[in-house]
Amino acid sequence: MEPRAPRHEPLAYVMRSGMVESVHYGSVVVLGADGTTRHAVGDPDAVVYPRSALKLVQASAMAGLGLDLPADLLALAAASHSGEQRHIDGALRILATAGLTEDDLRNPAGYPLDADVRDTWIAAGRAPSRLAQNCSGKHAAMLLTATRNGWPLDDYREPEHQLQREIAAQVAELSGEKIGKVAVDGCGAPLFALSLTGLARAIGAVASASAGTPMHAVAEAVRAHPEQLGGSTRPVTELITAVPGLIAKDGAEGVQVAALPDGTAVALKLADGTARAREPVTVAALALAGVDTAPLAPLLAGADGDVEDGVRLASALVSR
Repeated sequence: MEPRAPRHEPLAYVMRSGMVESVHYGSVVVLGADGTTRHAVGDPDAVVYPRSALKLVQASAMAGLGLDLPADLLALAAASHSGEQRHIDGALRILATAGLTEDDLRNPAGYPLDADVRDTWIAAGRAPSRLAQNCSGKHAAMLLTATRNGWPLDDYREPEHQLQREIAAQVAELSGEKIGKVAVDGCGAPLFALSLTGLARAIGAVASASAGTPMHAVAEAVRAHPEQLGGSTRPVTELITAVPGLIAKDGAEGVQVAALPDGTAVALKLADGTARAREPVTVAALALAGVDTAPLAPLLAGADGDVEDGVRLASALVSR
């Protein structure tokens, strides 16, 4: 698919004292269990960067290539974690399984993603760390997968590396699309551009995979250990915890995916790349998919405590 500028539509309004103060544009797609489009707003067939929302597919590809880990570590392999101690310890456990250390990681050094954990880290005088950076679980898993297959380690992030070629093949197969563009993600690994429809299709395939398959193992790991996928205070963890059987993944620049065990799936992209309206729009999309979203009511307020009236969903998401 050729990249083009998406034709986004209003998805949410930020209200202050009863007046619209800001508008979040974007696109959303809801796929039924049979893979057909049940609801679409905006331009879900335009190619976008899924960012970390694709990690569930990347982890599934690695599981199919011999990444055999306990469930908590398999969830961490698909994580954009908060940098809590359990995440750092988990990444070290994955590396130790491969006989490797933090020095073998090629993701950039960073501070913990969670604000409170980051503040404590900095107050203790600790420098940025590859282990603390939110993609360390994925990179540790990539190294272990390469080790299991006898592939070189120094260039495991390169698109031409066999590991990345295998992951790309899985992305294309599950999405049903030819990858629109290969770029570099924020962690240095390859980033594969897809439509939101293709992204939802891929996540739905992971969520509905048959027992005993690598994809099912990843889905079950995420369901059992959502705190490893995100963190103690992360909305994505709350989503998975509140909805039985749901798997979900957030991504940078306003991307989110979620899917149920029958393959019903949603994917969304906010045009401005912010997180403020991501959860309210996700909850609305899940409601359109038939999910009882009453337990998710706290997520409808949005991610900005300074908003007086909160985030109100655009009519396109509440009337279809």
